[in-house]
Amino acid sequence: MNELLNKLKNFEEKYNKLIEKLSSPEVTSNPEKIKEYGKKASEIEEVVNLAKKYRGVVTSLDEAGEMLDLEKDEEMKDYLKDEINKNSGLKTVLERQIKVQLAPKDPNDKKSVIVEIRGGAGGDEAALFAGVLHRLYTKYAESRRWKHTILSSNRLGLGGFKEIIFEINGEGVYGTMKYESGVHRVQRVPTTESQGRIHTSTATVAVLPEVEDVEVEIDPNDLRIDVFRSSGPGGQSVNTTDSAVRVTYIPTGMIVTCQDEKSQLQNKDKALKILRARLKEEEERKKKDEQTENRRMQIGTGDRSERIRTYNYPQGRITDHRINLTLYKLEEVLEGNLEELIAELKTADEEKKLEKLGV
Repeated sequence: MNELLNKLKNFEEKYNKLIEKLSSPEVTSNPEKIKEYGKKASEIEEVVNLAKKYRGVVTSLDEAGEMLDLEKDEEMKDYLKDEINKNSGLKTVLERQIKVQLAPKDPNDKKSVIVEIRGGAGGDEAALFAGVLHRLYTKYAESRRWKHTILSSNRLGLGGFKEIIFEINGEGVYGTMKYESGVHRVQRVPTTESQGRIHTSTATVAVLPEVEDVEVEIDPNDLRIDVFRSSGPGGQSVNTTDSAVRVTYIPTGMIVTCQDEKSQLQNKDKALKILRARLKEEEERKKKDEQTENRRMQIGTGDRSERIRTYNYPQGRITDHRINLTLYKLEEVLEGNLEELIAELKTADEEKKLEKLGV
């Protein structure tokens, strides 16, 4: 039995023990235990399913090889050779899938996210592009049956956003959306451009894993909370009560403002949710800076300052600079069809990790 089969056997034994535990009286009577063991089992279930397929393919290869050695009929030999070739290819594919599953995982991958989009260089055109990106991500979330909720926004009268912050809730959202962090560049002719000249504008996207209260403890004494009246485009008041909230984290001077809700309490809760996510991101960034080798393994995930993608309207082209991928499917992507782009980014990320592990 090869080394990989031995490793997979250990996973299968561990999985079977967890399933036994889940059906035991001590666990079935305790909701917290059910959640704990259920989570552990689900984390290795994919490896176990792949292990069963892999074991079956290895067995088929061994049997076909033995039969080929003994077979005299030429037609049957050709059939067995075809079966061996087919199963050899499948074995290679399964080995790669298993190694990807066994590679170190980002513990945040299964979490929901907070997405921050800000207009960058380009004035009003950048704000409009921020609105385009927000629409793109909400349509993608809907296609995945993820829930999205605006936490905070700074709208401009022309329909764009100086800044918009929203959350996307669902299973494994961060593991998919993390590749969107960075600077997005758009090349198009603005509607206000009478000469038909192409302008280049940018917007920044930050995708932060949502943080539980227990993950980041905030001392209330470290907060300064100010309330004021909400304002809309142009600064006009849109609320007659002091419902808008500005939270300042005194140790770092970090400021979060929320004004979209009519309730001061709701705005405060949203501001604290954003603050926790930003503080956690800052903590993770410091760790990555210390572990530079890990940073090299990533396909540019999480760096707000990195130019990752260009959206060229005249040519209907979208280019991801991290993996040198160009697709002439701009309209499809802007309608929320991100699957092909993200699949390519995930594959490239996996390849880098496997290369680093010497696989």
